[in-house]
Order: sequence, then C-alpha cells, then structure tokens
Amino acid sequence: MIKGNFDIPLDFLQTSTPPMIGVDISASSVKMLELSELPKNGGYVVERYAIEALPADAVSDGNINNLDAVSDALRRAWKRMGTRIKNVSLALPAAAVISKKIMLPAGLREDDLEYQVESEANQYIPFALEEVNLDFQVIGPSPTNPEEIEILLAASRKANVEDRVAAAQSAGLKAVVVDVEPYAAEAAFEQIRTQLPNGAVDQCVAVVDIGASVMNVNVLRNGQSVYMRDQQIGGIQLTQQIQSSFGLSPEEAEAAKRNGGLPENYESDVLSPFRESVAMEVARALQFFFTSTQYNEVNYVVLAGGCAALAGLDEAVATRTQVNTLVANPFELMTLSSRIKPRQLQTDAPALMIACGLAMRRFDPS
Repeated sequence: MIKGNFDIPLDFLQTSTPPMIGVDISASSVKMLELSELPKNGGYVVERYAIEALPADAVSDGNINNLDAVSDALRRAWKRMGTRIKNVSLALPAAAVISKKIMLPAGLREDDLEYQVESEANQYIPFALEEVNLDFQVIGPSPTNPEEIEILLAASRKANVEDRVAAAQSAGLKAVVVDVEPYAAEAAFEQIRTQLPNGAVDQCVAVVDIGASVMNVNVLRNGQSVYMRDQQIGGIQLTQQIQSSFGLSPEEAEAAKRNGGLPENYESDVLSPFRESVAMEVARALQFFFTSTQYNEVNYVVLAGGCAALAGLDEAVATRTQVNTLVANPFELMTLSSRIKPRQLQTDAPALMIACGLAMRRFDPS
C-alpha cells in the first residue's frame, strides 16, 4: 500500500497511526467506515458505517467537480455514523495516479534512496516534479537480482490530492492518509483471501470492482497485483436504461434500482441484458489478461463495487467466464457491533471494499 507522503502538511510518516475512519469518495456516493481491533486475537470489529449518495456529476472521472456537494455528503455521513473520530483515510482513483515498479541497489541509506527515487521518477512522470505529490514504498528484494530492491513508485497531480483533502477539511474532518483505490481494495481483499481454499496460494484472483461508470479489474497473485485494467461500464448505464425504459428522472431511476418497485418486465427487458453486458466485459478483461501476461488461468473472480450486489450477476459472470465467482464481503469473518444490521451489511459489503481497506490503515504499523 502506498503510505502517502504527498508533500502536503499531513502527518504521514508517524510511527503509529492515530484512530481514523476510511472514506471512499466515488462517482455515486461517499462511503465511510470505522473499524476497531479485538484486544486478544487482533481480529477486526465493524463499528459503524454510512453511505451517502452524491448528486450526478459531483464527481466524474475521479475528479471532484462540486466541492460543496462532496463536503455536504461527508458531513452527513459522519453525523449519521455517530462517531467522534475526525481523522480520515482517503484514496485517489487509479486513473489519477502514475504507478511504476523500479529496481534500485540494495543497502542505500534513506536519504540516498529518496534521491534515487526522485531521479528515476523524472523518467516516468510527464509533469514537473513540483507539480506532483510523489511517494514510494519498498516492496522487498528483487525477485531476479539479490543486489537490488523492488520499489513501488506513485505520483499524482497535486490538485487531485488537494481537492480530496479540501473536501474533508470543509466537512470538519482531517485527512491523515492518502492511499490509492486499488491498493486499498487489495488490503481489504486479504480479508477475503483467507476464506478461499488454501488462501488461493499461487492462484490468480481477479478482483472486479464495478463502480458507477468504470469497471476496474485487478488480478492478484499471492497478494501482489500482476495486472490491472479499467473498462468503461458501470451502474450509471443501468440507471440510464431504467430512466429511458420507464420514463423516470435520474433520481427516481437510481432510487428504484436500489429499492425495487419497478414493473415486472424490468428483469427481462433491462436487468438481464445489463447483467450479460457486464459478464461479457469481465470475460473480455480476462482475455486481455491472458494475452498480456504469462498466465493462462484465473481461479476466482471476486465482484466488488456497487453493482456487485445485483441479483444474479455472480451467476452470469460465472457462466460467461467459466470461473468460480463470488461477491466480495471483507467483513465475513469480522465481529459486528450491535449498531450494525447484518443483512444490510451483507448487501452493502461489496461497495465498501475500498472504504474497508482505508479503515484498516488505522492498524498499519508502518
């Protein structure tokens, strides 16, 4: 995970992380989640969470277009959660971040390592370094050369970071960590990987996050990303189809999609074709993975994001791809506080993957 020293006045490099909540700002909503830790075995407790819808176009292509609307949603979600914690962990979308793995000599002092990373960054970042927030993390020894170490480099335009920090501050919150969405989802996936046979050791697992407008496919092997791709399909297309089919406003269509009450032909005329479209896109993404890498098999597909809970989507994907498919629930083995409604959390769980990974940063000792 990117630790996030993005050159803004936040305490990223402290040795212990203060209590904080995970906040996922997506195109359709704000998701906020608080976890705590059991004192005996270190397991997690889901303390509270909230999801607040955002107006259309308040966030698009990962950019905050309406700061007031996002701040208002953050404020409402925080108030509804009933927490006292104001420190938050945020994330940038993958499209807003340039990520690159580089190799450097092992044994460098920290100052020399930072200098070398900055020198290497100039080769990969198409902006002046003073215009970007830059961070890196040592992954470990190079798999091919024991005298080198593997470094994950991440950079983003300062405006991308500052917009999210400003939205939090305007809502009375303090951003203490800025992560990257796929890395946060990877952290949450570790809670799912333990549920798979043999922990999915030496197997490829495709985490497919289907958001409002973009489907992110991240193929993981032994906890490391080996392939990532975005495809343009998401829940907003289903909302638009509901609008046009039943003569509803965008708000009415979104509410009907979430709460039901649509005519009987919704399943056959709208939902079923949309499920098939998503399943085809997942199958296409896997084919791109096979042709772009050394791997020729995916053992599991894990569906995340707001669309993952659509009835029958997991079955449609499994049928189309012929791969074992499950709906993400990183909370399956966690303890739930008395405030949490288990059935509602089961429905919301796939949409809370990124928020979960961000909330787990509270317990990150690095």
